Amino acid sequence: MIGAAAATIGAAVTIGDTATIGSGGGTGGALLSSPISFSLSPPLFLRSSPLANMTPPIETPNKAPIGHKTSHPPLNERILTSMTRKSIAAHPWHDLEIGPGAPKIFNCVVEISKGSKVKYELDKKTGMIKVDRVLYSSVVYPHNYGFIPRTLCEDNDPMDVLVIMQEPVLPGCFLRAKAIGLMPMIDQGEKDDKIIAVCADDPEYRQYTDINELPPHRLAEIRRFFEDYKKNENKEVAVNDFLPATDAFDAIQHSMNLYADYIVESLRR
Repeated sequence: MIGAAAATIGAAVTIGDTATIGSGGGTGGALLSSPISFSLSPPLFLRSSPLANMTPPIETPNKAPIGHKTSHPPLNERILTSMTRKSIAAHPWHDLEIGPGAPKIFNCVVEISKGSKVKYELDKKTGMIKVDRVLYSSVVYPHNYGFIPRTLCEDNDPMDVLVIMQEPVLPGCFLRAKAIGLMPMIDQGEKDDKIIAVCADDPEYRQYTDINELPPHRLAEIRRFFEDYKKNENKEVAVNDFLPATDAFDAIQHSMNLYADYIVESLRR
């Protein structure tokens, strides 16, 4: 009852205020010819009640609790702010340095994980790692496979490298590799040599310095994989005899020179 009465009165006036009803608005104005002023007093049942002295609450804006930091802008504002900044994603081929120890020890970007049947490769336009295909043959990559940044080969791609180590590495990651040999390869009539390397930070393999130190069966596995992985696509691949680490150093240095001559110089023009 109290709530209903207060709601009815509160719709027009506040208890204790002076109200005027006239022709200015509402249906009451149409019935009265002249304004009538009157004062509303609290009802008798409220005069002796604590409710008589109550004042309506004053609404205040929501404030953060004391000690709560509100320095972070809303999420959508942060996103828009970051989009307005100059933030261009790094290109793994061009922006990642090859490393001060090249051509012996160098950075390598992993495209394909050890044990994967998916052929990933660098998208040279965007710098992202894309899915090229799933291998047609029932084989998987025997080791992590990728490329050496800031190198260029005759096929207009960066230098390929197979990195021997204990564990698979996710595509898009880079690691330090140490060249131990060269695998000369002809892919559909075109030169497509591969650097054979070990992970420079893998305690099981970092002590290797030349490909001849690897078990013969390991080399046979690598050779057989590259000879077979395109057979079901009717593509011919020929793998020649493995060459020592010195040949790998020369091949990497040559690819570094090609990159400097053709890509770096073209950007300077």
